[in-house]
Amino acid sequence: MKNTIEIRWHGRGGQGAKTAALLLADVAFKTGKYVQGFPEYGPERMGAPITAYNRISNEPIRVHSNIYTPQYVIVVDESLLDAVDVTAGLREDGAIIINTPKSVEEITPHLNGYKGKVYTLDAREISMQTLGKNFPNSPMLAAIVAVSGVMEEEDFLADMQVEYQHKFAKKPEVIEGNMNALRLAFREVTK
Repeated sequence: MKNTIEIRWHGRGGQGAKTAALLLADVAFKTGKYVQGFPEYGPERMGAPITAYNRISNEPIRVHSNIYTPQYVIVVDESLLDAVDVTAGLREDGAIIINTPKSVEEITPHLNGYKGKVYTLDAREISMQTLGKNFPNSPMLAAIVAVSGVMEEEDFLADMQVEYQHKFAKKPEVIEGNMNALRLAFREVTK
């Protein structure tokens, strides 16, 4: 599909990969895009590998299947690099974004010979700094927006502020922490 960005998320149950994919679909929809955001369900449980997907397009999306050749892959938990083939079908004109404190050079041997762009972000550290807990999904959400350019940073942050205000209406400190995590991730995602 021309003008469609396809994204695959890899995480573990409880890390927020599914939530991040759904949030990305919500905020992209608010900018006038056609979107899909959905998880792939199996026998998921806390800590088990999960997969979620996004399609974002300027045109109506007529495909309703999993994504087999994504332009972007987000790896929310680096331990999955040795457990799941996260680069399967990943297009070399796209990119992979990995939550890790390691450098791209340290991560590359775990990517099955992938030749496209590789980005890293220490989403755990950002989350600990801004929220006091390990919630890597918000920083990884900002990272995919920054890398893909699917929407402008200002629009993304404004829409996420509204999403967080709705979701955490009685927890203003959580809203502020998540917004700080998003801003920091935009600055720190590295290739």
